[in-house]
Amino acid sequence: MKAGAGLFSALALFLLTGAVFTQRLRPRKPTRRPATSRKPSVLKHPGPAEPEPQEPTDFPPPILGPPSFYPDCPRECLCSPSYPNSLNCENRNIRVIPLIPSRSHYLYLQNNYISEVTAESFANATEVRWINMANNRIHRIDKQVFEKIPALLYLYVHHNQLKEVPAGLPASLEQLRLSKNRISKIPSGAFSKMGNLTLLDLYHNQLSDSGLGKNTFKDLKSLMQLNLAHNILKKMPAGIPSGLIQLFLDRNRIDDIPRDYFKGFTHLAFVRLNYNQLSDKGIPKAVFNVSTLLDLQLSHNQLASVPLISTHLEHLHLNHNSIESINGTLICPNGLQGEVMDHSHGPRLRYLRLDGNHLSPPIPLDVIMCFRHLYSIVI
Repeated sequence: MKAGAGLFSALALFLLTGAVFTQRLRPRKPTRRPATSRKPSVLKHPGPAEPEPQEPTDFPPPILGPPSFYPDCPRECLCSPSYPNSLNCENRNIRVIPLIPSRSHYLYLQNNYISEVTAESFANATEVRWINMANNRIHRIDKQVFEKIPALLYLYVHHNQLKEVPAGLPASLEQLRLSKNRISKIPSGAFSKMGNLTLLDLYHNQLSDSGLGKNTFKDLKSLMQLNLAHNILKKMPAGIPSGLIQLFLDRNRIDDIPRDYFKGFTHLAFVRLNYNQLSDKGIPKAVFNVSTLLDLQLSHNQLASVPLISTHLEHLHLNHNSIESINGTLICPNGLQGEVMDHSHGPRLRYLRLDGNHLSPPIPLDVIMCFRHLYSIVI
């Protein structure tokens, strides 16, 4: 019994040893992938950067219209058979003024991206009378341009980037609009020989007293409207033509008016001096007693009293000053003469604005007695 048990144990030991030996001889699977023939990747250096586009990317592409009835009509413009003398190039995203057809009298070039105006575009445009180039990016206009268009009457170049008044303006010009540019100085003689100009708009530029010469405006014999509002003037401009009708000087820094400044004007009817620095000290007593004056605006200043006015004035704006009281006896142009007064010869003031001061209702009776034609008083 013991011999059988020993034989069985020996047999089991032999089988176990063989199994272990077999496992040791079995080859193990490789843990790494075999090498391949693929070449290692090499980092490539970036090449030269692509050149920047010549035009700013914020400019939309020009808008081209359909073929026109007129063979000389530029593709970026419209030429209507109903208006054969008009060239409509507004709102077309153009950068350069195209060649103007010789039949053109009216040019609409506003609301584009034009930066320069050169003579080449006007080589055949000798009959042009009216040009609107507002709201572009114009910073230069060649002097030779106006040599090509000697009969020009209206030139609108407002809302651009001009730093000076264009040179060589034609003598035929009647209206010149240069508002909302960057003009800081007007060269001597810029308006010489322009005796036909009736309207000059220089609103919202950078003009100072040193930028205006004493004789800047003296040759403008036909000038009726001069707009110098929204500049940085501290003094009233000199040499204004005597025939002027409208003078706009709002939003400057004017604090003084010379005593006889308005004396030589023969037709002056509208004066606007809102948003300046005028006080009683800077206004001589009778400086606004001008017989032709119809509308006087002095709002948003530092006045403490109502200035003396003429009997012909119809509209007076004194709102937003520092006026604390109003005395009809003192401001009445003809003086109060009791209850009996010839209304036909009395003061013609119809509109009086006093709000924004240190006043409160009611309106003093002597004011009502003086200005019998008043139909509106704002207080």
